[in-house]
Parts: sequence; structure tokens; C-alpha cells
Amino acid sequence: MPKVIDHDQRRRDIIDVTWGLIVKGGIEAATMREIAAEAGFANGALKHYFPGKDEIIEGAYERSLNRLGEILNEAMVGKRGIEGLRTMMTVTMPIDEEDVTAGKVLLSFWERAAFNDSLHTTYRKHLKVWRDGIAHYLREGRELGEIVTGIPDEQLIDEIVLVNAGATIMRVIAPEVTTADLLRRHVDTFIERISRP
Repeated sequence: MPKVIDHDQRRRDIIDVTWGLIVKGGIEAATMREIAAEAGFANGALKHYFPGKDEIIEGAYERSLNRLGEILNEAMVGKRGIEGLRTMMTVTMPIDEEDVTAGKVLLSFWERAAFNDSLHTTYRKHLKVWRDGIAHYLREGRELGEIVTGIPDEQLIDEIVLVNAGATIMRVIAPEVTTADLLRRHVDTFIERISRP
């Protein structure tokens, strides 16, 4: 009787191996040859599961997003307005070591997405969902009378995204400068600032 192969599990295994290689040595370390060797495949066998390296990198990125999405969904239960915004900002900041590890994969993905239209499109879709979530809690906070700043929501959304992207870069590159404590204070200061006229 032939052995039944779980192709979905094999894809997950390949993505997990790629994740680990990127975390250890960056995107350069995640060559097709190295991915195949780590996953226990012959060099050309990866083609049965992914057309090329970009699709594997995209899978590793999606793994990061799914993990963050699960954590965020759990943290957001029952949160509204400014409390929801604070929670969303804190959860998406690279505060703990696992977040910093995910940040390494994200940085590798950003680099690749800058030169690849398909990966760029994937990131833009993620960015739109993220911005829409921020906009929702800002609107709700204004409706509840918790957010009273005159700064337009679009500008606040940009600020949150830019601070978060910068925090991801700095926590990976210079964690001694951008500490978890500092990131929490940034969130507190931002929330305090938008809560007053």
C-alpha cells in the first residue's frame, strides 16, 4: 500500500524551515538548496509545493501574520474605542522576543517586496486591513468622546503605521536603544495626546 502524503503539512514544514533560516541568517540564508536540505527534500522537490522562493517567503510572511492575527483577535475581545486602539497598537509593536523574531522575517519580506510586484501587492493588502482596523477604533473613540484631538484620523493612522514600522526596524537592528519599555511609553504618550484637545 502506497504511503499517504499530507501535502498541506509538507508545505507548512517548508514554511517553518524557511522561517527558521530567515531568523538565523536573513533572507540570503534561505536559499532553495538550504530550504530543501533542512526540510529533508531533494533540491528540485520543492517545486512540487511552491513555484519558487518568493512564494515560500510569502508563506513565511503569512505565518507571521496569522500568528499576529490570532494574538490580536484574542486581545481585542470586548475592546472598544481608545481601549481597542491602545490594545491594537501594543499587540502590533515588537515588544517581546517572539515579536522581534517575527520582525526579522518581516524585514526580510519588506526587502523582497520592494522589488517584487506580487509580494508588494500582498503587503499592500495587509497594510489596508491594518489601516482599516486602526480607523475603526479611532472612529469609535471619537463617537464615544474619548478621542478629542483635532488631528485628522488619516494623519493619526499614518503616525501609528510609521511608528510601528520604525519600531520593528529598530528592535531588530538596535534593541538596546529601542526597548520594550520605550515602545510601551510611546503608545501611552500617543493615547494621552489624542485624548485631549
